[in-house]
Amino acid sequence: MSFKTLSDAELSGKRVLVRVDLNVPMKDGTVTDATRIERVLPTIREISEAGGKVILLAHFGRPKGKVVEEMSLAPVAGPVADLLGKPVAFAKDCTGDVAKAAVDAMADGDVLLLENTRFYAGEEKNDPEFAKALAANGDLYVNDAFSAAHRAHGSTEGIAKLLPAFAGRTMQAELEALGSALSTPERPVLAVVGGAKVSSKIDLLENLVSKVDILVIGGGMANTFLAAKGVNVGKSLCEHDLADTANRIMAAAEKANCEIVLPTDAVVAWEFAANTKNETVALDAIPADAMMLDVGAASIEVVKAKIDEAKTLVWNGPLGAFEIEPFDKATVAAAQHAAARTKEGKLKTVAGGGDTVAALNHANASEDFSYISTAGGAFLEWLEGKALPGVVALEA
Repeated sequence: MSFKTLSDAELSGKRVLVRVDLNVPMKDGTVTDATRIERVLPTIREISEAGGKVILLAHFGRPKGKVVEEMSLAPVAGPVADLLGKPVAFAKDCTGDVAKAAVDAMADGDVLLLENTRFYAGEEKNDPEFAKALAANGDLYVNDAFSAAHRAHGSTEGIAKLLPAFAGRTMQAELEALGSALSTPERPVLAVVGGAKVSSKIDLLENLVSKVDILVIGGGMANTFLAAKGVNVGKSLCEHDLADTANRIMAAAEKANCEIVLPTDAVVAWEFAANTKNETVALDAIPADAMMLDVGAASIEVVKAKIDEAKTLVWNGPLGAFEIEPFDKATVAAAQHAAARTKEGKLKTVAGGGDTVAALNHANASEDFSYISTAGGAFLEWLEGKALPGVVALEA
């Protein structure tokens, strides 16, 4: 796709409405993870330093179109200012006289955060009148919130039709990384998909088998595929009712010349607890009263070999119950191997999804991956091959 970036915008003296994701975790009024704030700082700085007036649009929580004080963005303005290294003003509304007065008071280069856009029902309904009210305070629109791009909301899609629209630097980086991973990748392309349930990733798997050369399936999802192939998985997490779906996906992969890689051995335990008694067994020796919580050493070596074959890797979901030791071994080993290949310049790695980010951080592999998306739902919908309204709205 073709889209305009900040490099195409004349920013000096302009009121620039910037959609950002400031939906950060907070406890007792303190931000506990500032990753999302850090991601948007380059865009804010660039506009400010170019002499633009930076007017931040964001949501916080799910107030469902009503003013909910606990979901005000007011406590977020301070942390943004601290990380930015300059003052960030706050307006108690995102439209109307209050917002207009705050914007009118801005000097070139100033930064202003408007109140939660979801305090208005028109935001999630993508009401044209609400979008118009937002647009009234801007000359340009910049979307730097890929994580909200799968929603056709007033501040992500509606407003982009009313003002000259551009991708912020984080949005640009995300779209370029994702494009190079699946749209125009260097082959072979390997996808690692894990997690608990096949049911939550059917669309993703069906799209990936037509796009990638190798698909490694891990986590609880693998159990469903193994069961569909006749393996007795004991008491493992398994969606036995999705056997037909698993077989359909495997048939589609074969037709598309996509190699599906499933575990060849399993680490089993009799309770879901850290450092509990466990054994590594062959697939035909899984005890009827035990459950698979990770893949074994043989499977790990297969995954590492597939990583060595690949030029591009897309990763979503862990290979085992990485949250508890020792069932994190496969995820850690594979992540560290992929990170090492990336660092050597032999592999492009793009990863995303909540559990994925946590797993890669746990493996100390994040910093060496080419790109890690913090987008969650939008990243998954992109993997599923769906058009994202907030992205489509930016197309030049």
